[in-house]
Amino acid sequence: MADDVLLIDNPAPRIRRITLNRPDKRNALDDDLRRSLFDALRAGDRDRDVSVMIIRGAGSCFSAGYDLGKPNNNVERPIARTDGWWARHVVNNWFEMWDMSTPIIGQVHGWCLAGGSELATACDLVYVAVDAQIGYPPVRLMSPPDMQWQTWMMGLRKGMEALLTGDAMLGAEAAENGFANRSWPVEQLDAEVLAVATRIAKIPTDLLAMNKRAAHRAMEAMGIRNGIRATADLQALAFHQPSSLEYRAGFGDQDLTDKLSERDGQFGDYRTS
Repeated sequence: MADDVLLIDNPAPRIRRITLNRPDKRNALDDDLRRSLFDALRAGDRDRDVSVMIIRGAGSCFSAGYDLGKPNNNVERPIARTDGWWARHVVNNWFEMWDMSTPIIGQVHGWCLAGGSELATACDLVYVAVDAQIGYPPVRLMSPPDMQWQTWMMGLRKGMEALLTGDAMLGAEAAENGFANRSWPVEQLDAEVLAVATRIAKIPTDLLAMNKRAAHRAMEAMGIRNGIRATADLQALAFHQPSSLEYRAGFGDQDLTDKLSERDGQFGDYRTS
């Protein structure tokens, strides 16, 4: 139905496609959408007739990030609300996607920001439109990322630049930098992603699970989980810094659009471009 926060279809044999469906909110990740997404992913992972899952966004973009205009709770995998609980619980769930047996493809167009970029990172493969814009602007006035993918996906120099500026990169650049596998014109994206998924679905599911696990285990041997957990704790520390406290103090009293413009105005990008 049009008012569902998530749309699910099976566009080809053994392929499950999940579409984030809050286009009027740029598919911002609120509690309902996050809960529905993980319910759908878990169901697909248990379904023996599903070999690969695709996550994409309806409307103009993939996802603009977490919905800062609504309360956010630990809806997917509840943990105690001690200092830093938010980053720890969302990271737990991004890791859960890595731990699923079924390969997951992120199909990205338009904005892919903040929490939206974390969702894309949690996918096993990422394919983007050449003009998609991927970035993490909250580093400018709030904190480092919940899931710090920048240095892991792009290396120290490019990852450092992304973290120190909060600038967005175009899809073609994201593919060159290692965040994405490939980029295509947006009008080709659906068909090209479906073609990749169809090739993956030719492999028996038991071997797909082993192949996916082998790649993730190799990254874990290099420390990716420990590194991301460590930087999630730094995110909690950043929330206590004067600049972050001052910026977030007005969230309840000031229009969210104004707060985002306050953050990005001097850079002349995102909403202020």
